[in-house]
Amino acid sequence: MDVFTAIKDRRSIRKYSDRIVEDDVLRKVLEAARLSPSARNQQPWKFVVVRNKDTITRLGEATGGQSFVGEAPVIICSCATETEGIMMCGQYRYTLDLSIATAYMILEAYEQGLGTCWLGRFDEKKVKEILGVPDEVRVVAMTTLGYPAETPPPRPRKDFDSVVCFEKYY
Repeated sequence: MDVFTAIKDRRSIRKYSDRIVEDDVLRKVLEAARLSPSARNQQPWKFVVVRNKDTITRLGEATGGQSFVGEAPVIICSCATETEGIMMCGQYRYTLDLSIATAYMILEAYEQGLGTCWLGRFDEKKVKEILGVPDEVRVVAMTTLGYPAETPPPRPRKDFDSVVCFEKYY
């Protein structure tokens, strides 16, 4: 599969089968994140992989009522280990670096036949307590992962010309 096909066909999955995610498949997904680009090649990340059902249930409770989270076979928490760097444009490097790494992970998961759902709605303090994440580390994203039990239809996307400008913003 080519990258554009993965980008076009991937969906957020909220219902997973009971099939266990094999270690070698999971490792490929994590390798995609590890190999992703980062500002100044800092690689300011750690990825916490959770398979324990009790821990997954607790993480699900920290996501504001998103019940499917507690039913996922795997949850990966993308954590920033360096949170001080600010780019010239004023953005924190870690948010971009971890977003790129998480996106690479999601695309490789799709390539491996897995489904994912990127979670931005979670109580970071609770997640950090559950996983023992140090205070100075930020949990940037959580991603559910598993073999899909269903694939939702495509969602509407904005028209190309409404989101792309050439040479100037218009």
